[in-house]
Amino acid sequence: MKYTHIPISCAAVLAAFLLGVNPWLAWLIMAVFWASHEWTQAEYRWIENLGTGKRESMPWWGGFDPRVWGFKSLVLDMFAPAVVSAGLAWVLVEHL
Repeated sequence: MKYTHIPISCAAVLAAFLLGVNPWLAWLIMAVFWASHEWTQAEYRWIENLGTGKRESMPWWGGFDPRVWGFKSLVLDMFAPAVVSAGLAWVLVEHL
């Protein structure tokens, strides 16, 4: 399942709107969810690539290490879903 973060985030925002919940709340939940998901993935990449495969070898800042972040994880999996679903939330709140 490649690049499903955007449709999932948009579906959550739309579902919130249709259920009478503030779409911005759904947007916030999804944005935090994807950010935490990608940070966790970055920590696992650090452990695998730089930490000899052992969790105890990772420093507290391992998830922030730019060597384990790439375009896909940073832009396509974290920022793009937040931006696109924010646009949808804005349209729903301001124009419908």
